[in-house]
Amino acid sequence: MKRYLALSVIASTLLLAGGDVKPVEPVVEAVEEESVGTFSGQFRAFYVDRTMDNNHLIGNRNSLAVGGWVGYDSAEWNGLSAGFKAYGVEGIRLHDMAATNDPSWYSYDPSLYGDGGENYGFFGEAYLNYKRGDTNLKIGRQKLNTPLAGADDARMLPNLFEAAVLSNTDIQDTTLVLAQVTQMTVGTFGNVYSPGALSIQSGYGLGFKEATSGDFAEMGVVALGTGTDTSGVTTGAVIYKGIENLTLQAWDYYAWDILNAIYLQADYGWNCLVNENVKMKASAQYINQSDVGDALAGDVKGNYWAIKLGASSGALSGYVAYSQTADDDSTLGHGIITPWGGMPAFTQGMVTRHQFFNDTDTWKVAGTYKMDELVGADVKATVYYASFDVGNASYAANTTTDEAGFDIQYQATENLNLRLRANYPTEFTGPDGYGWDEYRVIANYNF
Repeated sequence: MKRYLALSVIASTLLLAGGDVKPVEPVVEAVEEESVGTFSGQFRAFYVDRTMDNNHLIGNRNSLAVGGWVGYDSAEWNGLSAGFKAYGVEGIRLHDMAATNDPSWYSYDPSLYGDGGENYGFFGEAYLNYKRGDTNLKIGRQKLNTPLAGADDARMLPNLFEAAVLSNTDIQDTTLVLAQVTQMTVGTFGNVYSPGALSIQSGYGLGFKEATSGDFAEMGVVALGTGTDTSGVTTGAVIYKGIENLTLQAWDYYAWDILNAIYLQADYGWNCLVNENVKMKASAQYINQSDVGDALAGDVKGNYWAIKLGASSGALSGYVAYSQTADDDSTLGHGIITPWGGMPAFTQGMVTRHQFFNDTDTWKVAGTYKMDELVGADVKATVYYASFDVGNASYAANTTTDEAGFDIQYQATENLNLRLRANYPTEFTGPDGYGWDEYRVIANYNF
């Protein structure tokens, strides 16, 4: 059933995305568009090629997939509306599914498919939304983008959640958020991991395989595995913008009987004192985690902080960032635990997320150049370099892992974005561990 739905989603998306598609004019001009709701979607094509070097043993895997989502949001009726979005992915078989050089390496990259390389489709979002004044309530399957529980839309399909999210802006310059998150389904990116120390500190828990290929699983199960019966994750947040050029946010995630996580962030922008044409921005973030209730994950102790300084002038911008994770002795993971896709770190690489490992210092530098005037098109290019000095961790211990890369984006039309990305990590798995050269070609057509 999932395969047929995937094909249906892809076919529908291709029809909507192909050629020079123009909006359909309403049959009755007197009927406004808002009265019938809104259809929208995204078609995505993704190719990835990775050549790995494991102690000088070379292996290659490459994959091509198409997919995306199509959806409908109804018009409001007395503040009430509904939305539905179908998601799907269909892999293009480039070659035989076969191991190369080592039984653990396969010729297809698992991050573009469902579990086991399967194609699938499902209704990823189905929600009711009620808005009254400055208060909004959204209940059902939906996409979340919060610091420690998020979509992590890095490959074909994102993480999605079942939640009730209440927000309010009655207080001037302040947004209040209260949410109860009960279940999630892990997007295709999660399948690049195996459950363990690397996955749980890179955005995916020990039980995330229970929530792949469009299946939803309880938040505790995703974090720790089958049989973990919890009451989900209760989240509260305050976001304040009442001081000019300053944004403050505080989030608290109470994962019942597992952990409590606090996330703080501050961002401040100003004109450079030496040259007012240079815009400056300083940011800081902090994460603290501790076990609660029945402590199903054992002792949880985690502290992480980071700072970032950025500058921009005309077409050129850049930043430098530094982070440190404390040497805390936790039962599980030995560092910051991120089982629900949230990955807010200033110092993360395109693929390397070692900054959350125990006793780790990380720094990153990046620069972006908007090439509009140079090439006469909407093109921007980013280059970056990150270095992860991993200390007393349960993965890649006593190793300096480096990652360089680039990201080039071309906004071909208002709806079509084309992207070329690359990353080059070294000693990813520890001393004398392997690295790779990876290239990605991505097309996103939004309608």
